[in-house]
Amino acid sequence: MNKQTKSEIKVLLEQYCSRFESVAKAAKTLKNVSEATISQIKKHNWELISEKMWINIAKQVGYLSSDWVSVETDNYLDIQELLSDAKDGSRVHAIIGGAGWGKDTGIKGFKADHENTYVINCSEFFNKKYFMIELLRAMGLSASGSVTEMVERAIRNINASLRPLIIINEVDKLKDEVLYFLITMYNLTEEKCGIAVFATDQLEKRISRGLFLNKKGYQEIFSRFGRRFIELKKPSKADVKLACNANGVTDEDIVAEIYNSCEGDFRRVKKLVQNERTKGDQAA
Repeated sequence: MNKQTKSEIKVLLEQYCSRFESVAKAAKTLKNVSEATISQIKKHNWELISEKMWINIAKQVGYLSSDWVSVETDNYLDIQELLSDAKDGSRVHAIIGGAGWGKDTGIKGFKADHENTYVINCSEFFNKKYFMIELLRAMGLSASGSVTEMVERAIRNINASLRPLIIINEVDKLKDEVLYFLITMYNLTEEKCGIAVFATDQLEKRISRGLFLNKKGYQEIFSRFGRRFIELKKPSKADVKLACNANGVTDEDIVAEIYNSCEGDFRRVKKLVQNERTKGDQAA
């Protein structure tokens, strides 16, 4: 279970406790949850709180009834480590992985826990100006003016920030002109800001093809990426089991069936788990 999910459960637990005269009285209404455990969660002392306890509390304060519990899969943990490295060392990482492998969840989890982290979710229609509009919006700054003025505004903010990080998601959707623009952004922020780009393996294939054809800018782009792509792993059976259990599906046969049917896609896992929940609600 990631920190973002734990934070959301903490808020619900605090709301639950506020209905009672004291934490002690609230604890008595929760099964297998002590006053001390509630106190530790409220103080953000989470190291000794087990995954099982988080799930137990989530069920009782209403989290599982409407929400999906994100878990700390191998990819999630790898993404946290890579983004921390990029942020703390002002480095650039190019991270690739299949659809539904947890890239978005990893990015959201990191952003929720780190200041001065700016996320851009790319689309096919992006040009240089729209890219800068999205970056400035992520920074909470005005997106008016020319591209040059917007770049200057972003750089001033980066220079004034402590260990800033720009995360550019779904980079494989960008047109060549915007990919070339990333070179400019890299040059202007080098040693001042970390950059992490996320994409499917289509980006690696595209860069490789561009290098083979000696296309303009591709050597420079590949160099800025550190001349390597860091590949995430296809979700394992252990990852799928972790997600199923955290979201209320614990039957080993059903978990195995979900793993065999999901094709390594956590969006598919989520749908199958929700189907199982619906069956359970109907049976009840």
